[in-house]
Amino acid sequence: MPKLEIIENADNAVIAQWFTERLKAALATSPDDIAITVPGGSTPFPIFDLLAKEDIPWHRIAVWPGDDRIVDEDHPASNVGKIRARLEPVGAQIVPLTEDAQPPHFAVAWLGMGGDGHIASLFPNTDPQIDDPYAVRRLTPDPLPPEAPFDRVSLTIPALTDSDEIVFVIRGDDKRAIFEDAVKGGHDLPVARLLRAARHKVTCFC
Repeated sequence: MPKLEIIENADNAVIAQWFTERLKAALATSPDDIAITVPGGSTPFPIFDLLAKEDIPWHRIAVWPGDDRIVDEDHPASNVGKIRARLEPVGAQIVPLTEDAQPPHFAVAWLGMGGDGHIASLFPNTDPQIDDPYAVRRLTPDPLPPEAPFDRVSLTIPALTDSDEIVFVIRGDDKRAIFEDAVKGGHDLPVARLLRAARHKVTCFC
């Protein structure tokens, strides 16, 4: 189990400041550009809006969605389209996630978590493996979430853990209980599998 830090009751501004400091530190320690992976869903986009206002050298940062719905970028359900709209204008390189993509090592892997313990689009029915030989997979959640009934493309557990650190932003007591139970080894949901595979620091804004 990796080193875990839980930060409680952090609002979007606090989380955005945390990310700003992490990104600047990663850039300062490397002469090369860096890459990060970020989630979709409703939670991260207000944080992206705040990050876009920060004095960050975005031109040195490639932003990968951790997963996406298989729809056109201009579709309301597209994660990459919404990420692009917020971070491309400030200079970030937005990298669409495709089945044949070759993800890099990530400075930060930012994840959300669903109420069923899924991470990215690694839903329980997809049986994600910590030694998956593929970095990206096309998947069909079962059941399909009614708000986004689409096939998905997702980074796998090995691709997500190929990072300097992992951070979760989790809202709600029910989700926090699932996360804490995963930390304790109380179930085998996808989030628990990822935590078992992680060998670096994990931060959770809960």
